[in-house]
Amino acid sequence: MSDSTRNDVRSIRIWLAVFIAGLVLSGLTAFPLEREVGGIVRGLAALGVPEDSSLAAWMVRVRDALAEVGERHPFLPYGTDWLAFAHLVIAVAFIGPWRDPVRNRWVIDWGLIACAMVIPLALIAGPIRGIPWWWRLIDASFGVFGAVPLLIVRRRIVRLAAAG
Repeated sequence: MSDSTRNDVRSIRIWLAVFIAGLVLSGLTAFPLEREVGGIVRGLAALGVPEDSSLAAWMVRVRDALAEVGERHPFLPYGTDWLAFAHLVIAVAFIGPWRDPVRNRWVIDWGLIACAMVIPLALIAGPIRGIPWWWRLIDASFGVFGAVPLLIVRRRIVRLAAAG
C-alpha cells in the first residue's frame, strides 16, 4: 500500500469517526430531553441571558412543553427515544465505509442525500410546527455541517478507487 493510499484511508477513518461521533452524540442527547432543556434554561439564566430574548423565551417554551407532555402524556416522549435510536443505527451504517471505503461508497452517497434532505425538512416542516426561523436555520445547518466530512470522505474514496 502506497503512502498516498495509507493517507487516504487514515483521512477517511478520521472524518468518518467525526461523523459517527456526531450521530452518536446527537442520538444520546435525544433521550434525556426534558432534563437537558431544563439545564439549558438554567445555564442561560446563569449567563445573564435576558428572559425575554428569543433564545431564552424559546427554550423556556420548549422546557415547559416537554414537562407538560411528560406529565400528561408520558408515552409521547417514546417517539424521541426512537429518534435517538435511529441516530445510533445510522451511525452503525458508517462502519461499512470505515472497513472497506471503496466497496461501501454507496453509504457515503446515501449519507449525503440524507444531509441534503435535512434542509427542506427544516424549512418546510419548521413553519408548520411553529418553529422559530432562526431555529430552523440551526436545524438545516446540521445537514450542511454533516455533508462536509462526507464530501471529504467521498473525494478520498474516489481517489482510492482510481488508484486501484
